Amino acid sequence: MNPEAAGRDVGIRYIRRDGHSVAVLRTIDHGESCVVEAEVFPTSGGFPERPGPYTFADERQAGIFVTEVVEALIYLGCEASES
Repeated sequence: MNPEAAGRDVGIRYIRRDGHSVAVLRTIDHGESCVVEAEVFPTSGGFPERPGPYTFADERQAGIFVTEVVEALIYLGCEASES
């Protein structure tokens, strides 16, 4: 795979509640667009769902989206960390 086609990782946000994974949000800059990939873990267990991907014109717009999602999940009692 061409490394440039894969894009540049901008950041990953890990969302947990009561010690369990709720979601992982990964932002990837492709130069001409920025994509947010999500993994959402069902409370009943099983395999994570992968809604999206969510495509934005640039890293700023993707960052606004991720910030709003994380703030909503924190309001609902989750904890967030990033790498």
